[in-house]
Amino acid sequence: MGAVSEFEYRYNMTIKTFPSHAEPGFESPEQQQEVWGRQWGCDNDVGQLRMVLMHRPGDEMNILDPSKRLEHLGSYGDAEGQTWYWRGDRITPLEVQQEQHDGLADALRKEGVEVVYLTRCAPGRHKSIYTRDSCIGVKGGAIVTRLGPIVRRGEEAPVTETLAKVGMPILRTIHGTGLMEGGSFVWLNPRTAVIGRSSRVNEEGTRQVEEVLNAQGVELLRVDLTGYRLHIDGALVMIDVDTAIINPTQLPFWFLGKLQDLGIRTIEVHPDDPSGIVNCIAVKPGRVLMQAGAAPRTAETLDKLGIEIVPVEYERVYEGGGGIHCSTSPLIRDSIE
Repeated sequence: MGAVSEFEYRYNMTIKTFPSHAEPGFESPEQQQEVWGRQWGCDNDVGQLRMVLMHRPGDEMNILDPSKRLEHLGSYGDAEGQTWYWRGDRITPLEVQQEQHDGLADALRKEGVEVVYLTRCAPGRHKSIYTRDSCIGVKGGAIVTRLGPIVRRGEEAPVTETLAKVGMPILRTIHGTGLMEGGSFVWLNPRTAVIGRSSRVNEEGTRQVEEVLNAQGVELLRVDLTGYRLHIDGALVMIDVDTAIINPTQLPFWFLGKLQDLGIRTIEVHPDDPSGIVNCIAVKPGRVLMQAGAAPRTAETLDKLGIEIVPVEYERVYEGGGGIHCSTSPLIRDSIE
């Protein structure tokens, strides 16, 4: 009797003949193309935008009830059932929201961007229009987030289904007690990202994102937001390779210094303009889609610096609590290196 059976020998020699290969890595262009059909994901916030996830508002908006006025807040919502809220002083008619959302989608298409819509919307999840929060584009794929409040929990499943349908790899789904919303994630450069921790983003969610990024050689910075501010994109958005538009009153001093150390030029929102103007999106380096006419003084500064602005009417959607940046979740961007 031999040391091993003939079957065992042939089995082992077959596996030896067809070994495993860790290299090239998952995110490499050749592996992405061969296995997943194209280069997916993002490693920055300003490279040419190729594909974006959006959701055109629809029947889920029927949950809004104008009779449920919260006078002490000057807004609307179901405080008892926790099923919906609207931050504006008036509820925008659905057809107006759709018109402005269509205008944003058309503006993106004119910039060469492929617009992918959610395949469905979770019933009553009227915040689904703000797709930025439900997934994060990273190198080679996406991270599906876990949204914080009851009014948004449930958006994750349609996003997962949509990403699967278009063939985008999902590198992580935030799970356990982790909370993460994409509006509080920013690429500063291909090697550095930042998360704004808040009532919507806890340390466990941050840690899970960091695991994915660290495997890709990316450093993650943590910035703790003040009070009940939700997302860092209300205070910081990259608009060029080395330029960010910021609201310095909402960012800690150490982080402003870090931006300077990284060689990022900061353009402060002019005090005469609404702070919400930060909520814009770069479609390529130095070219941004921004709410039309909302910030003339800031726009003047950007123009002097050679930053191109594409104006988009979006103020009525913004009344619901999120702007252009919130309504767009990049799935593919060109690298800037």
